[in-house]
Amino acid sequence: MAVASSLALSGLASFQLCCCNTLLRVKNSDFGLSLENYHHKRAATTKWRFLLGGVSVLHVENPWKPARVMVQHVVHNDQLGGDVVSQGSHKDLGSLPKPLSISDIVAASDDSAKVRISYKGIPGSYSEDAAHKVYPNCETVPCHDYEAAFKAVELWIADKVVVPIENSSGGSIHRNYDLLLRHRLHIVAEVQLATNLSLLALPGVRVEYLKRVLSHSQALELSDNFLTKLGVARENVDDTAGAAQHVALDGLYDAGAIASIRAAEIYGLNVLAEKVQDDGEIISRYLVLARDPIIPKSDKLFKTSIVFTLDEGPGVLFKALAVFALRDINLTKIESRPQRNRPLRVVDDSNTGSAKYFDYLFYIDFEASMTEPRAQTALGHLQEFATFLRVLGCYPMDTTI
Repeated sequence: MAVASSLALSGLASFQLCCCNTLLRVKNSDFGLSLENYHHKRAATTKWRFLLGGVSVLHVENPWKPARVMVQHVVHNDQLGGDVVSQGSHKDLGSLPKPLSISDIVAASDDSAKVRISYKGIPGSYSEDAAHKVYPNCETVPCHDYEAAFKAVELWIADKVVVPIENSSGGSIHRNYDLLLRHRLHIVAEVQLATNLSLLALPGVRVEYLKRVLSHSQALELSDNFLTKLGVARENVDDTAGAAQHVALDGLYDAGAIASIRAAEIYGLNVLAEKVQDDGEIISRYLVLARDPIIPKSDKLFKTSIVFTLDEGPGVLFKALAVFALRDINLTKIESRPQRNRPLRVVDDSNTGSAKYFDYLFYIDFEASMTEPRAQTALGHLQEFATFLRVLGCYPMDTTI
């Protein structure tokens, strides 16, 4: 017998838990999540206790009685000078979550809906700008790294995650391609964003006062000519917005930061120079992922992303790409990545003996919706000789900059 409960913790997240008479322990250090389930045979009681951001929730269930939830919120000592515990109970079964309908799913995919989007970095980063472009009314959730941003969605702390996947100057971001395969999330949108690198400094500081410039390593590389003319030292930080925050909070009058104009507004810095990148225009492409796929609509152009593997042999990749060409499906992206769990494949050949090859994953984006018969037929054809095939998502194309 199972009892389902839904808890909202200090506005941070909503969890749907299914309790059963088993022992379960899940821990995640990235979000301070500790989830334990103990079953007491004598009392026939199931006890849940989990912690998230200073919130302690004790959920005691007797499978033969109506559900009852006790929530304990422990306020940090530095907030009120001591531990303060408040308790409350809730028995309103009408507040339990109801099954989603098709109309609910379509409404949830509306751009005007209020959603929580996780991203790597802090406020003022370019990833946050991308999130606001596709969802203007969204609430952003900053995370320490990309892995944590993905897990935020899987743990229902955020609804969606936005990650950069490539840009016109630096090319593909391979780390995030690996995360697409590692996590079971679905691509639901893409965002193309023009990146404008600006030189920021504290109010009153002029360019000639600067002795060093802080930013992300890639931003420093993209501004190499500009920084060489300035003759300043370069210091790497985790992200561009972090550089702006560091200069502002530490009062670094001899240092500048390369970041966005929005970061200057957030941290109270002056813009000394705009578009300091070597290339006149840098376009970055971001992907938005969610727990559930979206339903393709007929009023927009859609793109589909897949990943697959092939056996070693002459012309195998040509055959894989031909399934799209035969059906007039345009490919917009192809990326290959060695498999990390099996980087080499040993092939026995009667003529040349044993040979070792890299075992590759192939990522492909093509212009077609999964609702189109030609796309379904092409993937069915590809599946006949692909050793592995997975659809990463079907989503509207972003034709704006």
